[in-house]
Amino acid sequence: MAAPPPRSDHRIILHFDYDCFYASVLEVEQPVLKSLPLAVQQKQIVVTCNYEARRRGLRKLQLISEAKRICPDVVIVLGEDLTKFRDASKDLYHYLRTFVWGDRVERLGFDELFLDVSDMIEHNVGLLNPNNLQNSFFCLSRQDPAVGFAYDATTFHGHTYPSESETDRLSASSWPDRDQLYVKLLVASHLAGYLRGQLEHDKGYTATVGVSTCKALSKLASSAHKPDDQTALLPPYDWTQGTESNVIKFLDSHEIRKIPGIGSKIARSLKTHLIESPRLGSSDSGLVDDKITVHDVRHFPGMGPGLLEQILARPGSSKEIGVRVWNLIYGVDDSEVLEARDFPTQISIEDSYRQLDTFEAVKRELVSLSTNLIRRVRVDLTEKDEDTDSGIRWLAHPRTFRLSTRPKASPAASAARAHSFNRVSRSAPLPQYVFNLGERVDALGGRLVQDLVLSMFRKLHPERSGWSLSLLNVAVTNMVECAGEQKRSSGRDIKQMFQRQETVLKEWMVPEPTPAELDSRLEVHQGHGVWEESDDDEAIPSVICSRCGASIPHFALVAHEVYHSAGEDEVMRTEQEQINA
Repeated sequence: MAAPPPRSDHRIILHFDYDCFYASVLEVEQPVLKSLPLAVQQKQIVVTCNYEARRRGLRKLQLISEAKRICPDVVIVLGEDLTKFRDASKDLYHYLRTFVWGDRVERLGFDELFLDVSDMIEHNVGLLNPNNLQNSFFCLSRQDPAVGFAYDATTFHGHTYPSESETDRLSASSWPDRDQLYVKLLVASHLAGYLRGQLEHDKGYTATVGVSTCKALSKLASSAHKPDDQTALLPPYDWTQGTESNVIKFLDSHEIRKIPGIGSKIARSLKTHLIESPRLGSSDSGLVDDKITVHDVRHFPGMGPGLLEQILARPGSSKEIGVRVWNLIYGVDDSEVLEARDFPTQISIEDSYRQLDTFEAVKRELVSLSTNLIRRVRVDLTEKDEDTDSGIRWLAHPRTFRLSTRPKASPAASAARAHSFNRVSRSAPLPQYVFNLGERVDALGGRLVQDLVLSMFRKLHPERSGWSLSLLNVAVTNMVECAGEQKRSSGRDIKQMFQRQETVLKEWMVPEPTPAELDSRLEVHQGHGVWEESDDDEAIPSVICSRCGASIPHFALVAHEVYHSAGEDEVMRTEQEQINA
């Protein structure tokens, strides 16, 4: 077996996973639903349900008919329109972002966040008094040391892996012998607990949190105790002489597919290799029925980056996939938490169809998609601003409009080929009238289709009919930040600068003299003030359904497969909206 990869555990990462997010959005909107069994429906499938529904025997991926039979009084809400869930996700993202120094907050789908709180923890560890740990104070602001919360730094907040005993409590006597990583994780656990409490108090949502030194480990730790709880992964992380790594112990029992960054294809390839390998004797044949664990992979004869590369390397696979997977099964993940963004890099909406082959149908769908796109652009690229006449200002303007289509693949073509080779696109400058907030969205959508989109479609498909389209996608890209206070602004908001000047320089301004004072003075000295100028979401990863050719988000793929197996005959028409970070 190859040597373990080197570790770098200088960061502290929190992983937030909102509990029953889709059901929680509906419960926050209508609090009475919290005490009722609630299920969210897509097609004829329960895609998620709240804890009250689960208590009564409901579960994800049930047929709606089965859910109603088990729990006749279940409240069923359609979840086809993702708008309210996207808006709630965006709101929670911006809320938690206000607490984090350095702006390292990254969204993963609608219901997960990574927070890099390394700077905050480093600062607050330096504030600890070993002689008075029970009365510690966590400072939340660099500028104001009084902003924060009190906590007991002798013990962790929430769960730990492995579990701590009373004898493990931090004290003045044990302080000199404690690993610095242990202290950092302890302090971070209290920040995680505080943020969870604030999130529930201010927004009405609960979350489960993992605390560790990288994205993969913190995400995995958050799944250890659910819901509304948290887990910190304790050191030692390294496997040294005479010391067993808690990371290895934690990972070994997990099914290989559960490790963040290892997808189903990689897991299947590893399982196939382990089962079919001649290196395994008959005594190991139990692997055929059992799930492959991290321990199974790591201890397979000859396992290492080289063998993993042989097993997993395929045309189009990521570079050095063997090294990456080898790192992950040791809990090594150096990927950065991406810096928070005020808006997405692109916004796109698409619909998939069994067959779309008349001009009237295409035009109708393009108007619907374009209208929804403009509505989404207004939500994602504007913010409230009392200083403007409309009360709203643009954060950014996209410069480019893109239309993509996909003719339906022939039965002989694979799903991968259909997705890769049949999708065609065309781009054009986006008309400026789209940013007119005084115009109705539906009017703008119709005008955009008439002025631009139809001509783009005709250039993609010059035939009069018979296209047999399985997908239409409209998108805006090439974002340019508008003048304002953001640090990446492409210009300066002069009006706001002058408005800020009076407030910023107020204490240095010399008051204007009264007429009486002017009469008694030979001259008036006035201060000459100066001022300083101040400078979405992510795509939901999708896969192509091999049966109907639709682009399906990963989180909905299993439900979509159940939908097919249930024999549904309705026309598949699922709006899918991507948020690219």
